[in-house]
Amino acid sequence: MAASPGPAGGAAAGAVHGSGPFGLAFDSGLEIKTRSVEQTLLPLVSQITTLINHKDNTKKSDKTLQAIQRVGQAVNLAVGRFVKVGEAIANENWDLKEEINIACIEAKQAGETIAALTDMSSLNRPESDGQITIFTDKTGVIKAARLLLSSVTKVLLLADRVVIKQIIRSRNKVLATMERLEKVNSFQEFVQIFSQFGNEMVEFAHLTGDRQNDLKDEKKKAKMAAARAVLEKCTMMLLTASKTCLRHPNCESAHKNKEGVFDRMKVALDKVIEIVTECKPNGETDISSISIFTGIKEFKMNIETLRENLYFQSKETLSAMLDALLERTEDFTDCAYTSHEHRERILELSAQARMELQQLISVWIEAQSKKTKSIDEELELAILKISHSLNELKKELHSTAAQLAADLVKYHADHVVLKALKLTGVEGNLEGLAEYACKLSEQKERLVETCRLLRHVSGTEPLEITCIHAEETFQVTGQQIISAAETLTLHPSSKIAKENLDVFCEAWESQISDMLTLLREINDVFEGRRGEKYGYLSLPKPMKNNANLKSLKPDKPDSEEQAKIAKLGLKLGLLTSDANCEIEKWEDQEDEIVRYGRNMSSMAYSLYLFTRGEGPIKTSQDLMHQLEAFAEEGLKLASSVQAFSKQLKDDDKHMLLLEINKLVPLCHQLQAVTKIPLQNQVFLKVDKSITKTRCIMATLVQLLSLCYKLLKKLQMENNRWVSVTNKDSVDGKT
Repeated sequence: MAASPGPAGGAAAGAVHGSGPFGLAFDSGLEIKTRSVEQTLLPLVSQITTLINHKDNTKKSDKTLQAIQRVGQAVNLAVGRFVKVGEAIANENWDLKEEINIACIEAKQAGETIAALTDMSSLNRPESDGQITIFTDKTGVIKAARLLLSSVTKVLLLADRVVIKQIIRSRNKVLATMERLEKVNSFQEFVQIFSQFGNEMVEFAHLTGDRQNDLKDEKKKAKMAAARAVLEKCTMMLLTASKTCLRHPNCESAHKNKEGVFDRMKVALDKVIEIVTECKPNGETDISSISIFTGIKEFKMNIETLRENLYFQSKETLSAMLDALLERTEDFTDCAYTSHEHRERILELSAQARMELQQLISVWIEAQSKKTKSIDEELELAILKISHSLNELKKELHSTAAQLAADLVKYHADHVVLKALKLTGVEGNLEGLAEYACKLSEQKERLVETCRLLRHVSGTEPLEITCIHAEETFQVTGQQIISAAETLTLHPSSKIAKENLDVFCEAWESQISDMLTLLREINDVFEGRRGEKYGYLSLPKPMKNNANLKSLKPDKPDSEEQAKIAKLGLKLGLLTSDANCEIEKWEDQEDEIVRYGRNMSSMAYSLYLFTRGEGPIKTSQDLMHQLEAFAEEGLKLASSVQAFSKQLKDDDKHMLLLEINKLVPLCHQLQAVTKIPLQNQVFLKVDKSITKTRCIMATLVQLLSLCYKLLKKLQMENNRWVSVTNKDSVDGKT
């Protein structure tokens, strides 16, 4: 979930804006507020440290005295703000209240002490001779500063525990609702529970998104991003897989498909909790131990220590390290897709590395017995030679993996097998299904193998984790596509089975696209460009050679902007699910209201994909065209609903017109937003557009639900009138 979900409003919004689940009036979680105060406090404490370290004979000018007093007052004010936040947290968390309050009292005392010791307002008066200040009591200031840092740290640690509790509680709510979704038997009940599930996923995504941004460990951050990505994609899969099961309750492949989604979501939820609580499950291995590049780096560090200390390493240790390292290259040489030339070169370089280690050990033994300039030079040369061989091996392994991945992504870019599976499904061709399922399985195995090789040459732990995530995604999604295709083949006329297969195929295509980005990042690391970050591919790039735009700086996304747009995007994604659920209720799927509603939902889903850097919308210009079309479709829907309202009684008509009066202005406002010049405010415009689209979709869901209820009511009244008319006709004849 690099991102955040959900049907808008209510509890979901409360998790991030307004009061929130703990009743604290914070903009984006309690840790944001404590962090901002912490960032205010620490520089001030640093200034106090500077003042403490001043020389006693320093001239006490008025400027110096004023500076000291300002720092003391600023610290005291910042402490006051910090204490208020701490007390608010304490009041909402009774199990930690006593500990937090004690730490807050200590912080307040320290702040007041620092303010008193730095109060220079009366220092130049005659009666101030006995006044205790920073100049007369350095020890007091040092103690107060230490107490302040200690108490602030305590509050922050306790607040962190509160955040972890929030995430665990949110995960438990999601799991409980998932259990209900697994057991649901009626479509109506499913719609209600899924709406609640969407809100809970919004809250969970906000909490874990904030936590991911706060993580300092890049490895944990990558793991969190991978788990959240699984949850985000599986949320959409869960909807269609569950609907397919409800429509075809006796279909074994449909149940298998659904169970796969639920299982993967549960694993991802558990992974998030492992990360935030830092509790590793038994038997978890450190992935760095299986990376060849990491092994080469560690081996080179060990042999380079011989320059300083000939006795620091044992010969057996170095030999064992190289053996383990070269054993891992068998993943490349044993791979059926590695070319003959690459395989031969890897084996040649491996043998050379072994030979040069023996040469190094021979020189090393000699150097231990006699210390001469010539032997030192021989040792240095032996170290350089084996380092060079290992560097050449690295290049060969990287070249092999990168070439395999690039060829594979290029070969499968047109997704021929997926298209064939969809076609065999709607034709009900079981023989064709077996043939193309076999081809997809082969493609899956090749992609999984390639991800495994890329992991060896990724170069950083976060990229290793991304490779593992890609490997798992291909492994799981490949099986789910086959089960979804089997369901469609058994029920070729089923619209929901077709929609379900489309969702899984989109996930596969998305992962193929992500693999290309991953390969590019691995290449960047290998070539020393690891600092570069890729923003939204769909946003405009800086223009060159344009005299009119030279003064404008490209609007690059920062992490906060990306997180905000991703959160809005996922809310939009889940609102499309709500709209689709409402559309499914209608018996006449060709009704004009249904048709416009379906078009709007489809467009909104494309906008959601845009916020993730995916889908058909590639540039900001594409985005504006899509938004204009979306607003136009909304106005057409409003006209159709208005025509329908003429068939209703006054009260029902008035109720429906109120909803129309909400939709029309929103569509006009969106049209106005699309006409605002881009200039260098790209993210501001995207933010406004997605926010406005989300409001329209929320209104659409309400409108579709109301229209459906009023239509049913109208049909019942008409049936009753027909029944009464027929009865009167029969009575007349009698």
